[in-house]
Amino acid sequence: MAKLLALSCLRNDRWGQLSPRPHYPSMPSYPKGVSLQKPDSEPESTAVFSVVGMTCAACAGSVEKAVKRLPGIREALVDVLNNRAQVFFFPSFVNEETIREAIEDCGFEATLLTDDVTDKSVQVCRIQIKGMTCTSCSSTVESALQALQGVIKAQVALATEEAGVQYNPNVITYEQIMDAIEDTGFEAVLISSGEDLSKIDLQVKGASADRSITLLEESLQALPGVLAVDIHPELNKVSISYKPDMTGPRNFIKVIEETGSGHFKAEIFPQEGGRRDTHRNKEIDQYYRSFLWSLLFTIPIFLTSMVLMYIPGIKDVLESKVVNMLTVGEVARLVLATPVQFVIGRRFYSGSYKSLRRGSANMDVLIALGTNAAYFYSVYTVARAATSKDFKGTDFFETSAMLISFILLGKYLEILAKGKTSNAIAKLMNLTPDTAILLTLDNEGNVISEEEIDSRLVQKNDVIKIVPGAKVASDGFVIWGQSHVNESMITGEARPVAKRKGDTVIGGTVNEKGVLRIKATRVGSESALSQIVRLVESAQMAKAPVQKLADRISKYFVPLVILISFTTWFAWFLAGRFNAYPKSWIPSSMDSFQLALQFGISVMVIACPCALGLATPTAVMVGTGVGASQGVLIKGGQALESAHKVNCIVFDKTGTLTVGKPVVVNTKLFTNMALRDFYELVAAAEENSEHPLAKAVVEYAKKFKDEENPSWLEAQDFVSITGHGVKATVRNQEIIVGNKSLMTSHSIAVPSDAEDILAEAEAMAQTGILVSINREVIGVLAISDPLKPGAEEVISILKSMKIRSIMVTGDNWGTANSIAREVGIETVIAEAKPEQKAEKVKEFQASGHTVAMVGDGINDSPALVAADVGMAIGAGTDIAIEAADIVLMKSNLEDVITAIDLSRKTFSRIRLNYFWALGYNLLGIPIAAGALFPSTRFRLPPWIAGAAMAASSVSVVCCSLLLKYYKRPKKLDNLEIRSIRIESSSDTMHGN
Repeated sequence: MAKLLALSCLRNDRWGQLSPRPHYPSMPSYPKGVSLQKPDSEPESTAVFSVVGMTCAACAGSVEKAVKRLPGIREALVDVLNNRAQVFFFPSFVNEETIREAIEDCGFEATLLTDDVTDKSVQVCRIQIKGMTCTSCSSTVESALQALQGVIKAQVALATEEAGVQYNPNVITYEQIMDAIEDTGFEAVLISSGEDLSKIDLQVKGASADRSITLLEESLQALPGVLAVDIHPELNKVSISYKPDMTGPRNFIKVIEETGSGHFKAEIFPQEGGRRDTHRNKEIDQYYRSFLWSLLFTIPIFLTSMVLMYIPGIKDVLESKVVNMLTVGEVARLVLATPVQFVIGRRFYSGSYKSLRRGSANMDVLIALGTNAAYFYSVYTVARAATSKDFKGTDFFETSAMLISFILLGKYLEILAKGKTSNAIAKLMNLTPDTAILLTLDNEGNVISEEEIDSRLVQKNDVIKIVPGAKVASDGFVIWGQSHVNESMITGEARPVAKRKGDTVIGGTVNEKGVLRIKATRVGSESALSQIVRLVESAQMAKAPVQKLADRISKYFVPLVILISFTTWFAWFLAGRFNAYPKSWIPSSMDSFQLALQFGISVMVIACPCALGLATPTAVMVGTGVGASQGVLIKGGQALESAHKVNCIVFDKTGTLTVGKPVVVNTKLFTNMALRDFYELVAAAEENSEHPLAKAVVEYAKKFKDEENPSWLEAQDFVSITGHGVKATVRNQEIIVGNKSLMTSHSIAVPSDAEDILAEAEAMAQTGILVSINREVIGVLAISDPLKPGAEEVISILKSMKIRSIMVTGDNWGTANSIAREVGIETVIAEAKPEQKAEKVKEFQASGHTVAMVGDGINDSPALVAADVGMAIGAGTDIAIEAADIVLMKSNLEDVITAIDLSRKTFSRIRLNYFWALGYNLLGIPIAAGALFPSTRFRLPPWIAGAAMAASSVSVVCCSLLLKYYKRPKKLDNLEIRSIRIESSSDTMHGN
């Protein structure tokens, strides 16, 4: 199943976390006792590996962890998009072959790359495409891009009018990609080239001479961390690409102003708002003005042909002859209709020409053919009337003019409505505050000065003051103060979250009462807010599989309509010529040819390919936007379509059904060893493990130490046995900490007392951990991880939705069954390793279920990838590197229900859109062709057919917009949210 790479598809130099606390626990880079400083005699080496088989950023995380476990590793960077791993290491401790084997032990194929192939081989650019009107246009552009050598993948979204292109920069440039789009007849505007995630535009005043510009460029290039400097003298603009870890915009401004000895002034380049919004507003304005001008000419045409002809006096004036049978009314309508047809309606000629030039036909072709048929037939009648003394004919100038007017009105309303579908992104982008208060501290942390600056000038490691009621300027963590922060705009969490020293904050959230000082960790395009925006934008670009139906229809739609239109005209023309219907059927103002022509034109203009093309993407845009506002990030149409079919949900236990913060609640020793000494050994063994239970043990062991961040004994020969426990040598004693099966596999006898304590703990839904020293069990730890509030109610609601719930955990059977009974889950799979979880998911899929996996996105990543829909729960700000299709920003289980319900509502709206779009065409075309005329004498004039066509597109978009009023199921409003209370007991029982 194809997974949306989301933000990972945008090029970045490294995978960053959004929190100062690492998403993946750091591993020891050196053997204990080895200096972390680079040895003078030992040069650092760099190796780049091609890693095949990674499907998501969670895979990248597992590779990074495996490499960092090796001794002598300074840093490891893994790029899942480019399938690369870059490792910095000291050769005296480790070599390339050992690193390669460590990667392969993770289940991936690794190859050491030589220097000439280590360059970045994949970049992504986003391009705005102006002029697309229907799926035929977007399909044509997509096909043209896919045909380019060097383009790996291209997605073109009609609703957002954007293209996302993955390409090899060694083969093709983004300029060539834009040229290819222009060759298809559309205007292309670059939004991002994939190189500008850390890029800023500055406006520089005073640097006009060539020497000044050269000096400026050299000064900026000399700054550490500056990657590229691009100067545009005509705009007084300097574009700088840089590494945010090393430098930032304030440094650039300082250097620029120092370079010019005070003559140069620099500031953030003024922006006109989002490029998409700017283009859309311009387009709305163009259609509005075109419609008003068209109306100015069309109303007199309509009046002279439909109304004034029945008013005595005015009728005589209009029917007075100019030349032969040519009347004043016909001349007036010709003069008024011509600018509407060729000046106001020139966009349809231009669109038709471009469409036909690239070998396809779109809506513009239908409009141009229909209006031309009406206009040029009318010109023919005027010419005949001017040259004949007895010709009597009727012109259709009002048909062509009113058609164009109604279509322009429809396009105006459609673009207006489409703009509202992307309001979610606009709201997110507006969350960032305009200014920030920058603090300067001395070495002791005292404030020396504070200064209000543009929030875009905030750099990494800056200290920012957040006053009550102010928005947080960037992602970071609290270094002083305490307060409550409203994070509802980011996570959807309604209740303010308490913040104190060490806690993380998210840019764009609102501080409530206290004053905070935060240290910035992620700024600009690296911030959580920016990544959420890019994720939602990527989601709105990704097509749902159901969209393929519209794409297939669009290929044949317009040619088929032209054929039906011509056939309709020809059939009615022959029927009239050979008197197949009574003469009384023909209106008094027409002859049989004109009647046939009106039927043909009506067919041509009533058919609407736009409604089909907008049915899916507009609903997906609104659905993903609504989800983002409720803390549910849905990564595109594929996830939406799969989620609405889910009938089986597999839950991980720790951190998903439970709080995920286990604590030691009981300790039983079978020896006279002091608790302090016991935990000294156990913590030393567990310190290097990333498992939540290991962290709970280490945290509990700190109670027996005097210092806040104690150092533990050196652990040698550390081995982590996934799903079972750890093994290490501490003070020349073999320490094994883990479950019963780990002891059994090492032939260690488990005393009956220990068996009883394990059974008792498991009956209380606690996890029992055995500790052996030198192959003798000397203690048992009981660890409790309480259930999340509302877990039982959520499982009950899922049952009412006919969704089966299953729990898969690496914990023991006793604890797993106790938890399952408490929440009401009937099917339990325990003692499962991460890869076994994925196998179980596949088994349920093979039995005919559509499976969703709900996990924390780290240990459960294989299962998240294997499931039809992967949901990462409680992911917080780490959304950029999740393996899931749906990211639940809050830790509330109820959001699982919200995600599924929203996907069902969105997909039902897509079905409704298709039903309307297809039904409209299937019903409207026969009526326009005169199917009701023989029995009811009802016919659809072309201008009414054109109005109906315009209304169909608007109605589909408006139908999608109704999703904005989505409310989560009422059952969730009544869900009782209990408080969580974990009781840690230090009661210790000693025994011999």
